[in-house]
Amino acid sequence: MLLAEIENVEIVGQAADGEEALAVLETAPVDIVLLDIKMPGLSGLELLSRFKAAPPAFVFITAYSRFAVDAFELAPTDYLLKPVSIERLRQALTRGRAEIESRRAAQRLAELEAALARGAPEEADEDGFLTEVWVKARGERVRLHLDAVDWIEAEGDHIRVHSGGRSFLLRLSIRQLEQRLDPRHFVRVHRSALVRAERIVRVARAEGGQAVLTLETGAEVPVSRRYAPRLKQLARRPA
Repeated sequence: MLLAEIENVEIVGQAADGEEALAVLETAPVDIVLLDIKMPGLSGLELLSRFKAAPPAFVFITAYSRFAVDAFELAPTDYLLKPVSIERLRQALTRGRAEIESRRAAQRLAELEAALARGAPEEADEDGFLTEVWVKARGERVRLHLDAVDWIEAEGDHIRVHSGGRSFLLRLSIRQLEQRLDPRHFVRVHRSALVRAERIVRVARAEGGQAVLTLETGAEVPVSRRYAPRLKQLARRPA
């Protein structure tokens, strides 16, 4: 009766106990569940615990305040004690709608980021080499032209792109990126480092005999023996 007085509410299913409620939730698209706690068979708490990923918004409506602590360990949207006023019910539904919309927005953002990460490198030149990548900066995705990149380093399952004193993290392996970079401009100098050839200003020997590159920004990048021949080829290349 109260739900009939609240705008934009559609009842898509009803259940007499936990097992029946579970069957309804498995077949009907539901945003918000108004749920009792003490039910025959499967309790409301047990029912909520079944949902680990992308659950509906659960609002408990019960006469028992003693279950509140256990209920909130399962992170329900709200917990209403009977008798329930229409104002309190409307407030709970508003919270549920906000929670669902927040999840959907987060999911859309995650899907967008995943798409950008998979195709983060988006624009290519006539030879098929990348000319730009999408990077995250201050919570936004921005386009970074590769001619502005100084060097790239591996960081776990990600890569960190260094450009003009700033750095950006990309969900991409350094090997995947190297395969799509123009070797005339980017050279692998270490298993975890790529540098833009035009940014190299000095090659020196560090203690222990390892070569170290100095870039225009002052950054120093070690060169491993495995990749040293590539650097020598680069040095012999006509300007």
